[in-house]
Amino acid sequence: MLKQIIAILTLSFLSYGSVQAYTFKVATLSTDGSVWMEKMRAGADEISQKTDSRVNFKFYPGGVMGGDKNVLRKIRFGQLQGAALPSAGLTGIYPDIQLYNLIVKFQSMSEIDYVREQMDDQLLVGLEKKGLVAFGFSEIGLAYTMSTTPVHNITDLQQLKSWVPENNKIAIQAYKALSISPIPLPLRDVLMGLQTGMITSVAGTPTGAIALQWHTKIKYVTNSPLSYIFGVFFLDKKAFNKISKADRLVVREVMAKTVNEVDKQSRQDNVNAVLALKKLGVEFIDVEDAAANELKAVMESANQEIVSKSGLSSRLVEMLDKYLAAFRAQSTRIESVGL
Repeated sequence: MLKQIIAILTLSFLSYGSVQAYTFKVATLSTDGSVWMEKMRAGADEISQKTDSRVNFKFYPGGVMGGDKNVLRKIRFGQLQGAALPSAGLTGIYPDIQLYNLIVKFQSMSEIDYVREQMDDQLLVGLEKKGLVAFGFSEIGLAYTMSTTPVHNITDLQQLKSWVPENNKIAIQAYKALSISPIPLPLRDVLMGLQTGMITSVAGTPTGAIALQWHTKIKYVTNSPLSYIFGVFFLDKKAFNKISKADRLVVREVMAKTVNEVDKQSRQDNVNAVLALKKLGVEFIDVEDAAANELKAVMESANQEIVSKSGLSSRLVEMLDKYLAAFRAQSTRIESVGL
């Protein structure tokens, strides 16, 4: 009789353990072998170990699950439970995630660090209210105009066929303010667009230009940053709540640490990418103050309409501006963000 009781309890325990085990299926555009994937896999291994394999991750890298829209649809249908996407991909769910993407807003990396320190948590809370549990933001970098012909000013840019991410409402409205009709495409189609001549200008980071092979077609980079780009690693909140509270704490702690490591690594990666692009013969064009001031003036004039049409909270934009003003007032030196 005792043996039977022990056997029943053992089977019950094993059954309970198997029910509790959960695997998060996560899609990302990052390629296998990239720093992002290496860090994420290491974080996933740590979580599996700390939860006795109750929580596991399966990654789908390299965009095999499709673009932003396809990934989000698969998350809604339960085929995926999370993703690592550029912030612009989440604007349909949480428009305020575009806050740092505002055009020509930042003058230095120190400004970016200061503003993020003050405002990251608010954006993370906002995402969670919309059903996405994010673990921090990973810097992708400052985006620059990259083109097949030189761009010294707005007039030069107006002669080109400019790509914008299909979900980036701020970029779309900004180009329209410059009297440019942008060409929205999913990220995976940009290289083909450059190859066929459908587009002749993109806005991107140095690391992105190399990772996505844009450097094989672009010949010039205009050395004046347009906007700050970052990625978001998140899990669907409904799926996240299926694991125990204790395991949720483990996932939050480990993945927050992991995303922070990727965030810090990205800045140095962009420095290295600039050197690589120059060695490959890409020419970096310095912009005269008059041209830079013209772009800033146009953006400031159109800012209210850009904020309104992109769905951004004017309250958060005002808060961002106040933090920038405070930082600049107490800074004795603003470093260059040129390449």
